[in-house]
Parts: sequence; structure tokens; C-alpha cells
Amino acid sequence: MLSRVPVPHAAARKIQGMILSGELRSGEKVPSQREFALSLGVSRASLREALLTLETLGLLKTEPGRGTFVSQGTPSASRNMARWRYADSYPVADVFETRIMLEGRIAGLSSQTLTEIEFQALEAETDTMERNWESGDLLANVEADLEFHAIIASACPNRMIVDLYQSLRNKLTETQIRPIPITDPARMRASIAEHRRIIRALRSRDVAKATSEMQNHISNTARCAGISIASSVPNSD
Repeated sequence: MLSRVPVPHAAARKIQGMILSGELRSGEKVPSQREFALSLGVSRASLREALLTLETLGLLKTEPGRGTFVSQGTPSASRNMARWRYADSYPVADVFETRIMLEGRIAGLSSQTLTEIEFQALEAETDTMERNWESGDLLANVEADLEFHAIIASACPNRMIVDLYQSLRNKLTETQIRPIPITDPARMRASIAEHRRIIRALRSRDVAKATSEMQNHISNTARCAGISIASSVPNSD
């Protein structure tokens, strides 16, 4: 139900491949949406979503009145994040704060129900994140990150919380994708280490530890995006 990021990744992956291979060169304008969608065999709506994803990752840049261009240099060299897509609904800080509260609780609850197969899947996704960051496959890196969090959410025994997570998922996952262009190698190494600490806490069946490790990870991701949020939600009791 929660597996994989809900965007047209086939088109995004094809375009990323064209960029990495040099078929689409640095600074080059991409074809019109009508022409590009036709050549890729996808709908224009799917293409637009794919282009937005690649722009968020820092691989493309849209210039009003001119079109969409392949970014020059590596994403981390550009040091710019894309416009927050949901600004008309919620500030990005609110979404990060919601993630800390919601995913922290999910991690704590899921620590009691995750199976050995799911633990192995979490480890595999973390390895995939690391491997694809090193190879420059940003889409695969992001897909593995999103799947990591989705596996944990899927194991949550509180189905109402799972439904809430699913209803907010597009906004929540956008906060995972958006900092990629300004994520340097040191921060990615730290993020991967945080994923491994989350796995260890989940394996220990320690609700408080699993909650705090997830909240700390999301807080650090927010900090990477220039937003300072406390890593834990105060207890109102």
C-alpha cells in the first residue's frame, strides 16, 4: 500500500539517464512538454510531475518565460533548493514538524511489530541509498529513502495513523526530496548513519529509542533544509 514514491518515476528515470549520459547536456533546454511527452510515451501530466521531481532534485531548472533547462554543475554545487511546492497550503516548517510528531510515533509503534524480513529490507534500502548516492543516481537514492520510511509506516499497528500518513504522504516525502540539491557528502553520510541507528533502535524493540532516533533524523534533515525544529515533541502530560 505504501510502497514506493507516488510519482511517474519511469519518465523521471529516463530523463535522468539522458542527463547522466550527456544526451541532455548541462545548460541545454529540454524539449517542449508536448514533444517530450510524445517522445517518452507518457502523458503530459506524468511528464510534468517527472520534471517537477527532477527540478526538486536539482537536475533541472525552470526559468519563467524561457522554459526548463538542465542544471549546470552538480546539484550540491548549485546550493539552491526548488520552490516549496505546497506553499499555498502549509509552510515547509509545519510539514517537518508534523513529520517529527507523526513518524516518531510510527517508529515507536512499529518497533513492536516489524519482522526480520522487514528489518533486512530496511538494511537493504539503506545500502541502496549509500550506493546510489556514490554513483550519482539521485532518483534511486531518493526512492530507497522513501521506501525505508514506507516500510516502517506499513508495519505500524495503528491503522488510523497509517491512513493519516498516507493522506499526507506527498507533502511529507517532498521534505525528503527537497534538500537533496544542498546535501553535501558529509551530510549524506550522516543521514545514512542515522538510518542505521534507526534500524538498531527498531531491532531493540525499544519504543522510546526508536521514536527519538526517528525524530532526531527528521530534525537533522530539516536543519539541512535551513529549518530549526526541536527533535522531540514535548509531552503534554
